[in-house]
Amino acid sequence: MSNPEVVILVQARSGSIRLPEKILKPVLGKELLVLMIERLRRVQTADNVAVLTTTCSRDNTIVELCAKHGIPCARGSETDLLDRHYQGAREFKASAVVKIPSDCPLIDPAVVDRVIGRYLQRLGEVDYMSNLHPATYPDGNDVEVMSFRTLETAWREANRGFEREHTTPFIWENPERFRIGNVVWESGIDYSSSHRWTLDYDEDYEFVRAVYSELYVSHPNFGLTDILALLEVRPDIYALNSKYAGQYWYENHLDELHHIEDYKAKRTESARE
Repeated sequence: MSNPEVVILVQARSGSIRLPEKILKPVLGKELLVLMIERLRRVQTADNVAVLTTTCSRDNTIVELCAKHGIPCARGSETDLLDRHYQGAREFKASAVVKIPSDCPLIDPAVVDRVIGRYLQRLGEVDYMSNLHPATYPDGNDVEVMSFRTLETAWREANRGFEREHTTPFIWENPERFRIGNVVWESGIDYSSSHRWTLDYDEDYEFVRAVYSELYVSHPNFGLTDILALLEVRPDIYALNSKYAGQYWYENHLDELHHIEDYKAKRTESARE
């Protein structure tokens, strides 16, 4: 089987409730979205990296920023991210779709390569591969890979608001229908609940800005191990947003997921690598 066209799609909007315009916030003279795309362009297993924003007028700024930096960009529904990803995958002719949220500005390209690489190794044997079910990497290294056909099936059949809003729940909540794989952190450690490198609150922004300020100038290609080494000697940086460690987006949807413990048990039962 020939290798598919692998396209990374970064969902991005400026209308965040908790931290408005968070992906446009500056760090070292660059917008965080630009810095994140800079990191993702180092991924060796992807053929293209594109931004998916909304058709809302307030996101014209994102479109203009992408044009300025030569970043492919498409627009779609603000609330139906499943449709936005499906339409974006069609526009960029992806046969393997990599979903990465824009609130992961410290994501390690090596982690992305590992998840995509595992998907490609098992091409034709898995429909969906991630490092989230269960998660083990520091929060903010979120990677989901799926075939276009799998994404299309979800797009056609998913009907709950939660499934449309978050793109992939229809897939990973139906392991009897989809062949699901998972990549765990090769260190054998689980930092998913103790190390928060994602962007939702002011404190997260302070954390991300501190990490970039310490590492980027001398080592722009810094990765996960570099951040961990920094936090060992600078516990004050770790403490900036540590009070939010272990908080996840799905906790706002307990009614639709029935019960958080049931959900965690279900994702742990999924096939893992």
